[in-house]
Amino acid sequence: MTVSNPTHTAGQSDIVTIDRRRADRRGVEASESQPTSAAKKQRRRHIDPTTCERDYSGDEIEFMRAMDDYKRDSGRMFPTCSEVLEVIRSLGYLRLSDEQVDMLGLSFETESEEEHVDEVENEFESELADL
Repeated sequence: MTVSNPTHTAGQSDIVTIDRRRADRRGVEASESQPTSAAKKQRRRHIDPTTCERDYSGDEIEFMRAMDDYKRDSGRMFPTCSEVLEVIRSLGYLRLSDEQVDMLGLSFETESEEEHVDEVENEFESELADL
């Protein structure tokens, strides 16, 4: 314990202050409170897709920027599904009926996309199994 020097002022008696704080206030050494690198590796981390080292298509970048702009303008950091759909529509996207798809001769799924979907599903299932 540390004792501070008493103060002398006119009209006051001697005041002694005792500092009862210790260097290890929480009873744990600083090195013990820091997690080890092994503990850090075991902890799951959520990865922000905007920080991944990945090449985004122009459409993906446009969508991410539109979402950031919407969040900033509306002041809502977690938009609802309806608000996300609103942003998508503001970019000019719309749903075509089956008849319109046939008239335009469009096909939305290709072999490589189906393989990619299967791969993503397998990764997701393995992550769920790890939990």
